[in-house]
Amino acid sequence: MIDELLTQTAQSPWALPLLFALVLGDAFLVVVPGEAAVTAFGALAVSGGEPPLGWVVAVATVAAVLGDAACYLVGRTVGLQRWRWMRAARVQSAFAWAQARLERRSALVLFTARFIPFARLAVNLTAGATRIRAPRYLAVAGLAALAWALYQAFIGAAVAAIVPGGPVVAVVVSVALAVGIGLTVDAVLARRMRTRRTE
Repeated sequence: MIDELLTQTAQSPWALPLLFALVLGDAFLVVVPGEAAVTAFGALAVSGGEPPLGWVVAVATVAAVLGDAACYLVGRTVGLQRWRWMRAARVQSAFAWAQARLERRSALVLFTARFIPFARLAVNLTAGATRIRAPRYLAVAGLAALAWALYQAFIGAAVAAIVPGGPVVAVVVSVALAVGIGLTVDAVLARRMRTRRTE
């Protein structure tokens, strides 16, 4: 029954718009499962043939670029202290961390931040607030979004091709793997940030 539901969802004309909305929302709210959605649709593309894997990557890339660019625009127009949540100590610390790294290696930081949910938000807002040139920002953000979409979709596609059990197993295993990798990267980065603050 769940297999049928997933297959119907993947074949629905709303599948790609749903993916677009989740990835776009993920740029602003880390609780929106953008990564998981791309991975799940990548798995469904291989296990059920729909939606086409190329379309999954293309839609995820466009949504990621638009979401990141919107965050950049927010940072450029309203700064980093306009709203109450921005003034929280932890958030200000993240902005300071992002600014220090953008000053040294802006392209590298912009690229890698796309793969780290909370860092992504902080870096994109800070990039706008510090007025990194828009053409440079968009070029790096576009490449990062494409690499991110390929990576997330590949995890789902690879798991679906290797692990037997149909769409449900492919989606569950691939999403669990993607989330596990993301949590590990987040934990490593958080530890490095704490270490640098105490040095």
